[in-house]
Formats: sequence, C-alpha cells, structure tokens
Amino acid sequence: MTVFRTSMRNFFAHKGRMALSAIAVLLSVAFVCGTLVFSDTMNTTFDKLFAATSADVTVSPKSAKGGDERPQNGRPESLPASTVAEVRKADGVKSAEGAVTSMSVTVVNADNKNMGSTTGAPTIAGNWTSNELRSMEIAQGHAPRGPTEVMVDADTAEKHGLKLGDELRTIAVTGDFRAKISGIAAFKVTNPGAAVVHFDTATAQKQLLGARDAFTSIAVTADQGVSDEQLKKNLAAGLGGGTYQLQTQKEAADANREDVGDFLDVMKYAMLGFAGIAVLVGIFLIINTFSMLVAQRTREIGLMRAIGAGRKQVNRSVLTEALLLGLFGSVIGVGAGVGLAVGLMELMSTMGMELSTADLTVRWTTPVVGLVLGVVVTVLAAYLPARRAGKVSPMAALRDSGTPADGKSGWIRAAVGLVLTGAGGAGLYLAANADKAGDGSVFLGLGVLLTLIGFVLIGPVLAGFVVRVLSAVVLRVFGPVGRMAERNALRNPRRTGATGAALMIGLALVACLSVVGSSMVASATDQLDKSVGADFIVQSDTGQLIQPQAAKALESAQGIAHITNYKGVEAKLTAPDGKSLDTELSAADPTYAQDLRRETTSGELSAAYGKDAMSVGDAFAKDHGVQVGDEMTVAFKHGETARLKVAAITSDDTSVDKGAMYTNITTAERYVPADRMPLNMIMFAKAEEGKEKAAYAALKDSMKDYPQYTVRDQTDFKQNLKDQVGQLLNMVYGLLALAIIVAVLGVVNTLALSVVERTREIGLMRAIGLSRRQLRRMIRLESVVIALFGALLGLGLGMGWGSAAQKLLALEGLGVLDIPWPTITTVFVGSALVGLIAALVPAFRAGRMNVLNAIATE
Repeated sequence: MTVFRTSMRNFFAHKGRMALSAIAVLLSVAFVCGTLVFSDTMNTTFDKLFAATSADVTVSPKSAKGGDERPQNGRPESLPASTVAEVRKADGVKSAEGAVTSMSVTVVNADNKNMGSTTGAPTIAGNWTSNELRSMEIAQGHAPRGPTEVMVDADTAEKHGLKLGDELRTIAVTGDFRAKISGIAAFKVTNPGAAVVHFDTATAQKQLLGARDAFTSIAVTADQGVSDEQLKKNLAAGLGGGTYQLQTQKEAADANREDVGDFLDVMKYAMLGFAGIAVLVGIFLIINTFSMLVAQRTREIGLMRAIGAGRKQVNRSVLTEALLLGLFGSVIGVGAGVGLAVGLMELMSTMGMELSTADLTVRWTTPVVGLVLGVVVTVLAAYLPARRAGKVSPMAALRDSGTPADGKSGWIRAAVGLVLTGAGGAGLYLAANADKAGDGSVFLGLGVLLTLIGFVLIGPVLAGFVVRVLSAVVLRVFGPVGRMAERNALRNPRRTGATGAALMIGLALVACLSVVGSSMVASATDQLDKSVGADFIVQSDTGQLIQPQAAKALESAQGIAHITNYKGVEAKLTAPDGKSLDTELSAADPTYAQDLRRETTSGELSAAYGKDAMSVGDAFAKDHGVQVGDEMTVAFKHGETARLKVAAITSDDTSVDKGAMYTNITTAERYVPADRMPLNMIMFAKAEEGKEKAAYAALKDSMKDYPQYTVRDQTDFKQNLKDQVGQLLNMVYGLLALAIIVAVLGVVNTLALSVVERTREIGLMRAIGLSRRQLRRMIRLESVVIALFGALLGLGLGMGWGSAAQKLLALEGLGVLDIPWPTITTVFVGSALVGLIAALVPAFRAGRMNVLNAIATE
C-alpha cells in the first residue's frame, strides 16, 4: 500500500510531465479503437442491408456470380421465367416472384451526368417487386407502371437533386432507353452508396436481359411455420437438386458479405498497421519520459533506498506510475476512438459512402483491446527505466540529480545494433538481387525489420556524429547560443537517439513509399513510351465494360486511321504437356500489334492474329515446354473447344500486358456464341497522319453521351497514372501523420523534461547575462537539430528500403529507379519547421522562469 501511495503522489506531482505521454497513449489507443469501431460499423451496415434485401430463399442460375461481379457480355446469368411456376408448386412456398437485377448499366440525367457512385459502389437496375418492400418503401410517387417510368432511390435523388418527372437515360447492353421518374423509394436500412433504379418487370426483362421470358433470380417467401432451411430442401427436391443455386436468407447475406469482406478486411488491417506504427513511436516517447523522470528523481530514489525501500519496491513504484498512465490514457483513448470512428464515417459520407451513426457498433471487445493495449504497452515501455530506478543506490542521495549512463551497456547496445544493421543491409542486398519475387519479398521484409531495429539501437552512437555535422551546418551560424544548443543535444546521446528514432520511423516509411511510388510511375511511363503506339485510349475508370453502342459511336469518329477492340475471353487451356489452367485470352483486332509493341522471343506477333492462332508469354512457354508451332487445346467458356496454334512467344520483361496471351477477336467469335461474346474492356485509336488534334476532339465528342468512359491521349494517360499513385500515397501519408504527430509530442516532451532537468543551469545562465530571447532560441535550435537528426536517419533509411523494393519490382517489369528529390527535400526542410513548432511551449516556459527560484532549485 505504501508503494501505491508513493506512486500516486509521484504521478500527480508530475502530472504535467506525464500529460504528453498520456496523449501518445490516447492517440494510439484511439486509432486502434476507432479502426475497430469503424470496421465493425461498416460490417453492421452491410449485414443489415444484405439481410433486408435477401428473400427467405433465393433461386438463381447455377453459374451466377454474387456481389458486384459484372458479366463479361453485359447480360446477367438468367433462368427461364417458367421456373417461377415450378417454384410455386413446392411445399411450404407462400409466394414466389421473378426478379431482374443488373449492375452492367449506367444511369445519366438530362444533363448527361452520371448518377452512379464515385466511390466504386455499383449502379443497380432491376424490377420492382414485393420483395423490395423488405428494405425499401415508396416515399414519393408510385412504382413504375410501364416502359416510360422509373423509380430511383431517395439517397441518389437527394445527392443529385432529382425529383418526380425528371428524365433519366439508362445505358445497357441492349441499348439506351429513357424513362421519367414516377417514384422515389427510401431505404429502411442504410444504403452504403449504391445508386438503385427500378422498372416494371416487362421493361426490366426487355432492356436489361434482352429477353421477355427470363429472370436473374426468384425470391421465395416461406409459409407460416416453415423454416428457410426446410423450404430450401423442398425446393431442391422439386427443382431437381443441382439445376439451380438455392440460398437461404442467411446464406445469401453471408455470400454477399463475403464479396465485400475482403475489401473491408484490407481496409481494417491496413489502418491497424498504421495504428501499430503509432504505438511503436509512442513507446519511444514513454521510455524517454520515464528515463528522464527517473534521472531527475535520482536523489529522491536514493533517499527512499536509504530509509529502507528495496529495489523491487522502487521498481514497482515506477511501474505503478506507468500503469496509472496507461489506464488514464487508454480510458480516454477508447472514448476518443469512438469519436474518431464517427469522424471517419462523416468523412466517408462526404466522399459518397453513406454510413449512419444509427448503425454505430461498439463491441465489448473494442474497449477491452484498447485498455489492454494501452496498459501493456505503457508498462512494457516503462520496464527498462523502472529497472534502472531499482538499481539506484542509497549513496545517490548524496549526489546531484542525474546519473551517468552505464557505459558498458551502451557499448553492448551499439555492438548489437551494428550487427543487426549489417544483417539488415545484407537482407536488403539479397532482396535487390533476388531472381524470384517471392524469395526477394522475404529478404526485403527481414532487411527492413533488422535495419530499423539496428538504427534504433545505434541511434545514440550516430547522434554524436550526425548532430555535430548538422550543428556545423545549421547551428554554428548562431554563435555561442548555437554551440550551447549543440552541447545540450549531445549531453545525453541516448535521449537524443530515442527522440530522433521516434521521428525516424514515420519519415522512413514516407521516404520508402515515395521512392516506390515515384519509381512505379517512372517505370510505367517508360514502358508506355517504349511500347504504346496508339494515340488514344478509351476506358471506364470504374471498371465498366464498353457497351456496344458506345463502341459504335467511337468507330464513327472522323480522322481515325484505325480503332482496336480489346476483350478478355475466359477459357481453359491445355498445354502440350497435358497440364490445364483457367485463364483469360486477350482477344483483339490485329491492329493491336501496332497499338502495343511487344517484343517476341520466338515467332512474329502479327502471326498470332491469324486464323486459329495465338501467342503465349515466355514464362508460360518455359514452364510448359511450349514452342512456336505447338497446338493448344482451348475450351472457351460458354463456347466450343478449339485447337489453336502457337504462332509467337512474347517477352515477359514488361509491366504492360505481362503474361498476356493474344488471339484475334474473329478467332474467339468463331467458338463463342454472339450473345456470350464479352464486351470490350478497353479500346485504342490511331489518328490519321497530321490529324491528331482533330481526331482527339472527334473521339471526345463521340463519347459525350457516355460519361462513364474517358478518352485519353498518352499524356493524359500518364497523368492519370501519376494522379492515381499520388492519391494512394496521400492517403498513406495521412495515416502515417498520426505516427509523426506522436513523434513530435516526443520532441516536445523531451524538451519540456530537459528544461525541468536543467532548471538550475538555466537560472545560472540567465544570471550571468543570457537573455530570455537567447534562451528561447537555444531551446528552439536544440529541437531543430534533434528533428533534423531523426529526419536524416529516417529519410536515408527509407530511401534504402525503397531502392531495394524497386529492384524487386523490376522483376515485374518496373525497372526504373526514381528518387523523388523534391519530396525528400520538402520533408527534410519540413522537419526543421516541426522542430521549431515542437519547441515553442518548452522555450516559452523556460523564458518565464524566475532566475532566483531557478538557481535555488535542487
């Protein structure tokens, strides 16, 4: 009990010094808990939606795919309308309705603006049935009654300002058709962002399926007292078992949940990864805080030891303070995490993904995880300082506060750090020179981990050298004040090393990702310059296939030398060695050989576009012993089986179409029925000589009625690629910002505690003539040099990681290393600014010290 009371007194006596450490714990726990609450809320939202939209039992074609899988030919898999009558005959069926659903559509308003989501959520078109009343209710107007009427969901109507009587145009594989809004239906549950339109059944069948006697599924409602499982069994018996896919409400909801689950899990674990980085940085802050507190209380601890306190009691006292700090920070962090989750939901709403606070989900495991994480991390981080406190002898009561570091332990630490850094460097070297990406990835991960730990351990050794170099460049110009700032930073290299290491981790990741992202863009640009011969590229940024009417409009553009169609045709290949694999053939017009220049290791690529011919990549040819002239058995999905002759083997030393197998579209059309032939994935165009500008304008004009597709020339395409990588990196930098904020708090805390430690010294300097302004400048310069030290280590380490990663990516065709010097320079200069900002409060407090009171401080 005495130990606990002592700990409580010490904790509250130094509550100001503990505050920044508590903030670090708070932020780390908040990010973890916020991520868990946010992901659980998203899961709840989708679970409620899928449960509400699923019938008791759903009957669908055996070959149908779930989720937002868009069929290659633009027509969803369907079953005969006569199946509805068969379903109604089964025991336990209360009602059965045929449903039509398609996500291969685009809906535009009278101004030709796409009404779909900008977040990747699908546009869903279908027929209005009583099953829709499970999840929706008509808020305005009435359900569609004919081919000229359409009903839209309330969220889409509000987002785009739609009202009753407005005309919408739906672009589907069967053609474009127009209808006026007859009703607006509101979701009873949260709609995460999909745009939904409903037509009457006959219109949906004709316009979405191109057939009046088919449905994509049948929604079956069970009689009173009949379970979903029993109804499924009855239907299986009545429909002939394996002819159709039968799913209960739970199975359908689970299947839909699984389709979005991968995306949600990636988001969740990515955010938890960044939270882990913030926790790691926070550990340095906590270690520094307790190390400095123990050093400042050396005399106090020595007195406790002199009057009978044992080592274990002193140790427990410090760990109890850490426990209190962890509890305090974690409890507030859990609450802040819920607030962070709400903030993320609001942010997603502004981006088009609707999430309601009514679905806010805080599972009991979330606060438990937050509390355990915060407390365990804080106590573990405080363990080493606590051990050091336990070793303070009673004689320390007779000395001044602060004890010199253990020289022996410092050299052991440095030696271990050098060994780990060397081993990590060897791992990075092996990764950069690996022959296989899989092996190289293992070496890269090991190299990153070991060099990071190594740099953390040798930080104090590096601080002595690096700080002197930085001081010679940055601080010496400030005269005596600059030299004093240098000596203060070098006074305790271990403290400077730990403070700089916290900043180093975040900036190392920033530098690494910047190098990788810049190299990816440079490599792709280089490949495009070397291989793309087409002047223009037409595609959808949301993954929509190109509808036939849009392709026809493109082909009518003036000033075009040729248009190239490009499709992906699913097939099962059987190589000459007898091995089979499911793959996708790239079916294109022969002009594609001009639009994308591919090197061949054997044969001529143009020959692959001949009758019943194809090409393979050299990796595939090597694995299966394929040579030019060999024949491959190709079983086209939904089509016939063909024997295609290998006319060319292409080099896989590229990042564009790597491993692609080419054949002529006419070859694919010979074996795949017309209604099963896939739509174009992308289209290419070549302008007539000297008419590039006119052709570009003509292509854009031809696509004015189809806003879901974008026409780009090579410059536009490269810029789009750069923008996509830039957006991804900005998102990552935003997540890394938390770790950097925690690191900045570490600089603030180190300076604040350092000022307290040097109170008497500061008083003496003020007494012999140091002005307040000079004192504040000295502390700011000390902060700047510590921040630049961390930045220099982090950026150097990150560029090493990034360079090794780029060499590994070169195996995938990304062979250009590009160091983004403007970004690196900006981050380095920004670190100096961060150091200045971090020193503002400690410098201000130091300047306000009373000189006489400071000199009298023990």
